[in-house]
Amino acid sequence: MKKSTPSGTTKTLHPRNKHNSRYDFDFLITTYPELEAYIITTPVGDKSIDFANPDAIRILNKSLLKAYYNINYWELPKTNLCPPIPGRADYIHHIADVLAEYNNGKIPTGHTIRLLDIGTGANCIYPIIGHQEYGWSFIGTELDKPAKITAETIISNNETLQNEIVVRLQESKRHIFKNIINDKDIFDFTLCNPPFHDSREAATKGTQRKLKNLGKATSDKPILNFGGQNNELWCEGGERAFITNMIYESVHFQSQCLWFSTLVSKNDNLKAFYSILKKIKVPTVKTITMEQGNKVSRILVWSFQNEEQIRNWSKQRFQ
Repeated sequence: MKKSTPSGTTKTLHPRNKHNSRYDFDFLITTYPELEAYIITTPVGDKSIDFANPDAIRILNKSLLKAYYNINYWELPKTNLCPPIPGRADYIHHIADVLAEYNNGKIPTGHTIRLLDIGTGANCIYPIIGHQEYGWSFIGTELDKPAKITAETIISNNETLQNEIVVRLQESKRHIFKNIINDKDIFDFTLCNPPFHDSREAATKGTQRKLKNLGKATSDKPILNFGGQNNELWCEGGERAFITNMIYESVHFQSQCLWFSTLVSKNDNLKAFYSILKKIKVPTVKTITMEQGNKVSRILVWSFQNEEQIRNWSKQRFQ
């Protein structure tokens, strides 16, 4: 249903990613007619959208979710993060590869495979893609009560997501897994897209750079093309502090989670994370590189189980 047409952006994504070729706008318009109002013609005559326009991004996401993931309802307040779908899907597919690596090369599927999404957001995007692609069940966590309600509204309005995704409120900004994982919980994977910036000012400057790269005029208070609120974009100490806290806290839940993972935007931070993981004697650590056009990010993955223990977990849980 998807053809390679010279529109959108060049991508180097996971082989199973449904968005590996350029956006087929004709197909998307057929699936979601509202998208047509946002279509523009590029200087070379191709169909595209204005990727600096947050309304266009939102409608594009709705069309992608309906066309490729059977999601008929996906409504967000304009203040919340509206994520780029292709990159989010990549994280999910790489998780599937890690699970398959210790399961005789077979990706485990179905709702008995449980994942924990830290900071799922109002958009609920990782649980949506993970469930629709592989049938996995998810617990999402959220600090912001209105965002939690928005995510739950999305879940309740899509029959395939009901009873498969639950969002829990994290009431403490100091904690990540604590107050969320209860004594009976078992998770095969945790994932997280942590706040990248260390201040509101840094987040604003980052948006200004993005707009400049898109050839758009910038201002002191730019409109974010992908939206986002404070806790979605920045936290004290930025991603280095957030992930450091996550690693140390993961020690307390090592028997309940097979794999922990997080996106790492700044390559320079990896050395510090490796040092901490070595300090707390984590036996299994992986770094997966993800690319999309000129953007490069990494998934840091760790387990307190050695490879033999991981295979035993997989045998008991997945087969």
